Amino acid sequence: MKKLNILTMSLVIVFLVSGSHLVMAQTLIKGGPLAEAQELVNPANPANTEHGADAPWITKWYGPDGNYTNNGGFPTSARMDLMSVGTGGKITDVSLSTLAGLMLTKNHDVDWGNDHGGTRAWTVFDMPPVNNNMDRGGPVDFYDTYGVLFIEAKTDLTSIMSPAHDDHAQIWINGEKWYNNSRWTGGATSVSHNVEVKLQKGANVLLYRCGDSQGGAYLNLHFDDETHDAVKIYPKDSTDQQSFLDEIASAASVEAAGKLTTTWADIRRK
Repeated sequence: MKKLNILTMSLVIVFLVSGSHLVMAQTLIKGGPLAEAQELVNPANPANTEHGADAPWITKWYGPDGNYTNNGGFPTSARMDLMSVGTGGKITDVSLSTLAGLMLTKNHDVDWGNDHGGTRAWTVFDMPPVNNNMDRGGPVDFYDTYGVLFIEAKTDLTSIMSPAHDDHAQIWINGEKWYNNSRWTGGATSVSHNVEVKLQKGANVLLYRCGDSQGGAYLNLHFDDETHDAVKIYPKDSTDQQSFLDEIASAASVEAAGKLTTTWADIRRK
């Protein structure tokens, strides 16, 4: 995979509509993806900007049906590949952001052990853009949350991704890391970095992982309006694992991990 170790940070005027209001200029990060262990360079005074509840926040996600708990604090857990820990290496954080890794969730639950949440099946869950949306009925401190999106694009395109999170967030798309930020953004709908990312024609898989220590906890994401108009983002109408897998079957054929093109029927039979 192509890795770029130098990111370009530039201030651009980004006008995002929230009701009838326009937000201020923000930091736009270009030049990704990141090297796997590389973190974003935070400015001394990041321009945290409120995007508001009316921004096109994504509210449905696919992932484990509960969090990794007792994480020892996000500086500790962020360095661990918790997906690999929970699946004995069958699925990793990186591979979960690929179509091949996503398909492995059909037959592999996540077992984090009794001290860290136990066995987690895969499901669809809602996270509206509010504070503490990561808790999901479990402990309110010291945990990690995983959320996956399937994005179907008609063409290759450059998109602007706007994450809001607390505390340490990492985002991979198609096996490459585009975001790695250990500084929270200041609010459930507040963004400190807009990030330019690449989406490919056809199937794209995005993994958003966020680790929390104490206090408020939120994981939210939206793209620019042009991207939301140009792509289909799933989960959409699905409510569980099987309906999600059925829903994304609209991508009639896929390129799995650089191998020969495989039809969806072939994947479902495996």
